[in-house]
Amino acid sequence: MTDIKELLLSRIRDVQDYPEPGVLFKDITPLLADPAAFTALTDALAELCVRHGATKVVGLEARGFILGAPVAIRAGLGFIPVRKAGKLPGATLKQCYDLEYGSAEIEVHAEDLSADDRVMVIDDVLATGGTAEAALHLIRSAGAEVAGVAVLMELGFLPGRERLNPALRGAPLDALLVV
Repeated sequence: MTDIKELLLSRIRDVQDYPEPGVLFKDITPLLADPAAFTALTDALAELCVRHGATKVVGLEARGFILGAPVAIRAGLGFIPVRKAGKLPGATLKQCYDLEYGSAEIEVHAEDLSADDRVMVIDDVLATGGTAEAALHLIRSAGAEVAGVAVLMELGFLPGRERLNPALRGAPLDALLVV
């Protein structure tokens, strides 16, 4: 696992003062551009889906789509996008959540998840945990079970894990990297 961590870390670029002064942005586009690194990431996340008995993968808009879709294919599972409100046609389930300044809402097609599903949430970064927490509530409101949450990296200096722990209800939270 040390080799994959080193590979992934070597392909993540730090961008100072983006999107605002004082923020160190973790840019994963160099990782996505490297087929060996992207494949290693996809395989590692897919293995977690299989290990935790997932039947579906949920990807959180937007970078969770980039990671979640190939992970679902690699694990032999269906992929369900969790979108920002107003982006999906038809009947949807919605979940509001608080942001640092204001609030937001995510949604999923009502028919995409059922009580037969064990859902793995995939995203690129766990920061404050608000979006992932909302996704867990959304999955459960659809009647599905949460198999776990897996992310490329967790920003360990932010309280995302602490915020997410109650909503996980014992489901695992896996971060390939903690930075």
